[in-house]
Amino acid sequence: MDAAPLVRTSKGTVRGFRRGTTAVFLGIPFAQAPLGALRFAAPVPVPAWEGERDATAYGPTAQRGDTGITLIPEPSVPGDATLNVNVFAPVDADADAALPVLVWIHGGGFTSGSPASRWYDGDAFARDGVITVAVSYRIGFDGFGLIDGAPANRGLRDQIAALEWVRDEIRAFGGDPSRVTVAGQSAGGGSVLALMSSPAASGLFSAALAISPAIGAVPLEAARHFAERVAARAGVRADRAGFASVSEGRILAAQKSALTPHLIRALSSLATLLDDGLPLGPVIDGDVLPRHPLAALADGVGADIPLVIGSTDDEFTALTARFAGALRLVPVSLALAVLGLGRSRRRAYLARSRRRGAAALLGGFVTDRVIRATVSKTARARGKATTWLYRFAWASPVPSIGVACHCLDVPFWFDHLDAEGVDRIAGDAPPSALADQLHAAAVAFARDRDPGWPTWDAATRRARVFGAAASAPVVEADAYADVAPLV
Repeated sequence: MDAAPLVRTSKGTVRGFRRGTTAVFLGIPFAQAPLGALRFAAPVPVPAWEGERDATAYGPTAQRGDTGITLIPEPSVPGDATLNVNVFAPVDADADAALPVLVWIHGGGFTSGSPASRWYDGDAFARDGVITVAVSYRIGFDGFGLIDGAPANRGLRDQIAALEWVRDEIRAFGGDPSRVTVAGQSAGGGSVLALMSSPAASGLFSAALAISPAIGAVPLEAARHFAERVAARAGVRADRAGFASVSEGRILAAQKSALTPHLIRALSSLATLLDDGLPLGPVIDGDVLPRHPLAALADGVGADIPLVIGSTDDEFTALTARFAGALRLVPVSLALAVLGLGRSRRRAYLARSRRRGAAALLGGFVTDRVIRATVSKTARARGKATTWLYRFAWASPVPSIGVACHCLDVPFWFDHLDAEGVDRIAGDAPPSALADQLHAAAVAFARDRDPGWPTWDAATRRARVFGAAASAPVVEADAYADVAPLV
């Protein structure tokens, strides 16, 4: 029987396990458990330990309880030491290997999500010579609520602390701290853009991959008002002492209660919700996140970091497809006007759209406004900075989905089509050739800083399109032309 892999970090030795040719280390703490005086504090490094630390099971997650059936199975793991990482490396990697590193940040709208998902296991990356580090960070109000007397953006600070851990420790696993790519999907993709624009993260990574990025950039005043609503529902003062006086479960219940009227008010003006998002997420605090990421990128912040960014073609249209019958008689042009799209832009948008029917058009508008326009805006904001765009166009054969929906591409990037739950979203026989293409692009980018197609520029606005046909992916000019009226 092969010996369990052992790695000595600066804090002590960790013992993982072998899975084929991959050395797996789970639940390694990068910061102390956020309990007691540390509950609403910035992350604090862990003290050294004696002996071998067991790293054979996923660590505790910030996500609590059963989230029900979600597109990505992301289980909750009970426990307090929620600030931990999972590392996947080739079994034969040593401290001199100097392999590229991919740091993965999960999504979940900044209120849910978990790194304890087999979809995020980096076995295929390890097979191809890339070390993967999946990060846990505080979510919801504990991670992003604005609390008087506590540092803002604790969840973002956790991500930065994890990147600092990678800088300090990854050599022991065979990684090169100068070849770190930070990557994430949905809220994780939005976190990538926030980290690119954060002075506190400068120098901690040298490339970025933003998959279906949902930007979180909550204005300070909006974050303050939301904290007051949470405090009122929890029956405490809206300061650190008040929030610390009640349990995490009570804060979570108050958070959910405070979000409900916000959503009701926002749905009466859906355009505001689409533009401003939810009041939980990275806060524009003038410190860790000095300003909106797109504004920072437009001023050249992060211009030295090569970026791959893109989305699926129909992130959210499967949601509105469920109400196709009820939406059949809705005048789409009028609905778009209510959603804040002026006449000329509305006509241009409808003329460019490939979607047909009220349900597809309205779901497509949400897709385009929240995600796909962000991709285009980011490329434009970065100007001549090195940026590659892509589109994931393969439509799921699952009847209830039928499109290239949100999260569908994740197991293709990880080349992990056999992970539990993939069949529920991608069918029984998802194309392995497509996984080969996306995964190879991610490996090439992490290794060589070139995913394998031409960069975006203002003249051609080109992007690689994956999965549009059975043939190899193509490079398409003006690949996001349909969202131009929204940019």
